[in-house]
Amino acid sequence: MKAIVSDRYGRADSLTVREVAIPSLERNQVLVKVHASSINFGNLVLLTGKPLPARLAFGLLKPKYRIPGGDVAGIVEAVGENVTGFQIGDEVFGDLSTSGWGAFAEYAAANETSLALKPSNLTFAEAAAVPMAGATALQAIRDSGELAAGMKVLLHGASGGVGTFAIQIAKVYGAEVTTVVSTRNTEMARTLGADHVIDYQKETIEKHDQTYDVIFGVNGAQPLSTYSRLLKENGQFIHVGGESSQMYQTLLKGSWLSMVGKKKYSTFMHRTKQEDLFFLKELIETEKIRPIIDREYSLQEVPKAIQYFEKGRSQGKVIISVLNE
Repeated sequence: MKAIVSDRYGRADSLTVREVAIPSLERNQVLVKVHASSINFGNLVLLTGKPLPARLAFGLLKPKYRIPGGDVAGIVEAVGENVTGFQIGDEVFGDLSTSGWGAFAEYAAANETSLALKPSNLTFAEAAAVPMAGATALQAIRDSGELAAGMKVLLHGASGGVGTFAIQIAKVYGAEVTTVVSTRNTEMARTLGADHVIDYQKETIEKHDQTYDVIFGVNGAQPLSTYSRLLKENGQFIHVGGESSQMYQTLLKGSWLSMVGKKKYSTFMHRTKQEDLFFLKELIETEKIRPIIDREYSLQEVPKAIQYFEKGRSQGKVIISVLNE
């Protein structure tokens, strides 16, 4: 099969397309004929080996997982002997970040618990946009943020994959949503359900006088002092993805601020949970949320797609189409 292979940490141009063996299956795994995948922040970590602590999981000197790609959508080609939830021919989508990655290829092996049946009203490309970004937004909002009806939430950086899902999911939970986006993304934010939209190219958030129960820094780049001023007395700031410097600031300074005051600061990383894939599928099929796709690239164009993603200007998800529909 054809696959994108990474033999060393580096930039996008270090990735190559090669012929490699189709993965063999363990007893609890499913072989998926990949139709589409998408790019997430985790792909950049796999590619660059940064932040450096990530190498404890991904390989100290070179990538432990040679074929990147976490999100997957495709058709079940084969099942392991212990698999009970899927059969050959099923259309599935899922998150391979706990299955050894590998979605940037024509076939991928996935743990049964990393997959769910594809939403019936989505194409494979649309379904590939959902798993990691959708689950990140869901878990951050529902589990970490504990959003409830009437709560005021600020989403700083709401135009990318996680952000576009976060707007919609926050509205599902009844929150009053304010987003911080650039001029070109204001209309999209409103269309997705944002109650208030701050255009950071016209209004500086430092002078904003509203306060919030929860602030999600989805690739947010403001100092903690700015977010702290915008938090209510018992509010919480949750860092979700983005720059390593923001993560370290939240982990170090945020932890100290959480201990000495009533406001809480934390950094969030998603977990692969099959029940969340089921829930996202339900939200999509009942038309409560939908994926937003910016651009699609072929498997051979993965380096080019990553270079575009790294700029941080995508509106929604960047898709890798492996098999044309």
